[in-house]
Amino acid sequence: MFESLSSRFEGVLKRIRGKGRLGPEDVEEFLGELRVALLEADVHLSVVRDFQDRIRERAVGVEVSGALNPGQQVVKIVLEELTGVLGGETHRLTYASRPPTVVLLAGLQGSGKTTTAAKLARWFKAQGRNPMLIGADLQRPAAVEQLRTLAARIDVPVFSEATDPVSVARAGLAEARSLGRDVVICDTAGRLAIDDDLMAEVADVAAVLEPHHTLLVIDAMIGQDAVNTAEAFHARLSLDAVVLTKLDGDARGGAALSVKEVVGRPIAFASTGEALEDFEPFHPDRLASRILGMGDVETLIEKAEETFDQAEAEAAAQRLMDGTFTLDDFLEQLKALRKMGPLSNVMGMVPGMAQQMKGVETEVDERRIDRIEGIIHSMTPGERTDPDVIDGSRRARIAAGSGTQPNEINQLVRQFREMRKMMKQMGGSGGPGRRGRKAKGGKGRKGGGGRTTARGPAPIDKKKGLSLPGLGDPAGGGFGGLDLPGGGPTDRM
Repeated sequence: MFESLSSRFEGVLKRIRGKGRLGPEDVEEFLGELRVALLEADVHLSVVRDFQDRIRERAVGVEVSGALNPGQQVVKIVLEELTGVLGGETHRLTYASRPPTVVLLAGLQGSGKTTTAAKLARWFKAQGRNPMLIGADLQRPAAVEQLRTLAARIDVPVFSEATDPVSVARAGLAEARSLGRDVVICDTAGRLAIDDDLMAEVADVAAVLEPHHTLLVIDAMIGQDAVNTAEAFHARLSLDAVVLTKLDGDARGGAALSVKEVVGRPIAFASTGEALEDFEPFHPDRLASRILGMGDVETLIEKAEETFDQAEAEAAAQRLMDGTFTLDDFLEQLKALRKMGPLSNVMGMVPGMAQQMKGVETEVDERRIDRIEGIIHSMTPGERTDPDVIDGSRRARIAAGSGTQPNEINQLVRQFREMRKMMKQMGGSGGPGRRGRKAKGGKGRKGGGGRTTARGPAPIDKKKGLSLPGLGDPAGGGFGGLDLPGGGPTDRM
């Protein structure tokens, strides 16, 4: 969503970062470019003006720290002020002293309230809570059925009945108390536009539930209307926070940069995809860093920790250093990497990667990984363990089974073999992997078919980065390049 804004910011900051001296005219020129970039991103005009004023006040006559020149100091100021525009600190939900904690979701139809209710329930469950959903959207056909379907995936109960929203809310709260549920999330009806009936209905439901948190679900794709919607709901409901949906879309991002400043309520959560897992607390400092092209290492580490099991990762790293890493291991590493989200999102969290990824067709990269997985799945257990046994007839069979060409099989096998050889040499040249294995009296890979190592994904080496065999130079007939910092191009592996 913020690709265009990030690109504009990058160009503006690049010109000012290297300047050793900054006069008032330099600051004004810089602020003018920032103004254009923000307005093009559909940021509210009042927000842009305040943003400019704060930067001007701090940047003119800035006192240079010992480690930064004036240009770098201004970049630091922009980062801090952008973080402030987005909300400053991460909004934390508190829990009621006497359960259940009640969360009321409101918003217009089509904003994603029902899906957000299920995502929020999943998030609470991951925090060790015991949530229940109330389906009080009796206006939209099949809304309750949709909520039940989504809730079934995460094993969370849903209460609803064919009466009226207020009665459903009252009965649902009583049901949650009787079942000992400590969190209740109520999904309410929306309309295509703000009207008195909608506001009166939501207000009546809120009066019955007395929610501890009232969250407004806003579609980030609607731009300035998001701010108008937030203001109208806040006037009737006294909102506590906002949930932004569809942040994975191609809108310009003005809603995220405007809602906190205009409405005075923070963004609590952001939905970054259609899957129930694509939902996370909103971190203003991290998003500001990503917008300015500085990456988001903290989120990347958190996602990696959630995805990769530490014991299995260490075991896979040991096998990689010992030269016993198999295509089965590599396949599971790919699957774990994809659980972290779309490659474009993961790459955007790596500092400096946004610039390197410009022009790369990320959707095509996802399809290329599908093809690599198809190739490996078309191999026998013995071929995955020892790819050297793959001859002409086997290549033809694997290609037919995976819908690829024999030369693609050759490239994947060659690059995997070279990677394993290189890592084995590193382990054998005094590396910790080789020493550790000798101390345990371990042996090398056995010949023959079948898997010889335990399953488990290999970790991302923080020093060397990650290179994926089979994602080589498209000009060379492969699957297309994907280079991560420190890893080097995959077609050199």
